[in-house]
Amino acid sequence: MDMDLSLYKNIWVFAEQRQGKISPVVVELLGEGKKLANEVGVELCAVLLGKDVNGLAKELISYGAQKVYVADSSLLENYTTDAYTKVICDAVNQFKPEIMLLGATHIGRDLAPRMSSRLDTGLTADCTRLEIDPEDKKIMQTRPAFGGNIMATIICPNNRPQMSTVRPGVMDKALKDESKVGEIINLDFKLSEKDIRTKVIKTVKTNKDMVSLVDANVIVSGGLGLRDEKGFEMLKKLADKFGGVVGASRAAVDAGWIDHSHQVGQTGTTVKPTVYIACGISGAIQHVVGMQEADVVIAINKNPSALIFGVADYGIVGDVYDIVPMLTEELDNVDELVKRLNA
Repeated sequence: MDMDLSLYKNIWVFAEQRQGKISPVVVELLGEGKKLANEVGVELCAVLLGKDVNGLAKELISYGAQKVYVADSSLLENYTTDAYTKVICDAVNQFKPEIMLLGATHIGRDLAPRMSSRLDTGLTADCTRLEIDPEDKKIMQTRPAFGGNIMATIICPNNRPQMSTVRPGVMDKALKDESKVGEIINLDFKLSEKDIRTKVIKTVKTNKDMVSLVDANVIVSGGLGLRDEKGFEMLKKLADKFGGVVGASRAAVDAGWIDHSHQVGQTGTTVKPTVYIACGISGAIQHVVGMQEADVVIAINKNPSALIFGVADYGIVGDVYDIVPMLTEELDNVDELVKRLNA
């Protein structure tokens, strides 16, 4: 039996939260979701699961959610695939959203395919762009395909909801406004321990020093052109001058020069900083899709034909070991000048 698509309306965002904090990607999804909702002419909603999360529901409203569907239970305090899938899918079947957006986080990438299978609908994973078709109001979902060599735009014409996971760091964040009002709807759900096949015994946070690329305004990234891991010490000095962080290409990470948490690109983190400085990075599409939305891209490479120059706003042809120390030294001079002016 064909699905009656006319029964489905509104855009839902999965409001992922961990230890009582909304994940940053949710704020991005609400920002993008509002644009899409305005184009389609529907409401922007969020679905929130957890324990004692009423305060988070109000926070979601301040970020633009017009309705927040809440499931509050001790069984939902920690994420489990079984519990979250059952509760959200039951809610989807009841309220029938036409579009469902999730962050492409560890949780989102686990939850979304299970939901799409249970709901018998399509899923486009790792999207980097979402648009509404002006003719039929379907969502057009763009993501890297064929190893990142092309960008594919995918639609889900015959099933609902249309589901997408979206990479963190790609979309513009929603602006917080405490004066916004919305409706909190407590879901009437049925869930018992027997529905959950796994149990979270303990949550252990890593002691490893992890870098936050998504929140950085300035990223100085290195690739194979650095020639060894010592080059990243040089990049860190430059990044520190901006109050920024160090990124890397996959090739540099695979070479063992720097931890994977620094990796920018299709198999790393998608970023949208104010300034992105690419040092010794060739510009393979797998890397470019992860940083091309930066406001300003500066490329340093000794190969004048390097692909990275095709996406750069400013290009410097030269050896990174000559150029980067010069830039750092000039910033030292600026610091000294500012100190003199303020003396």
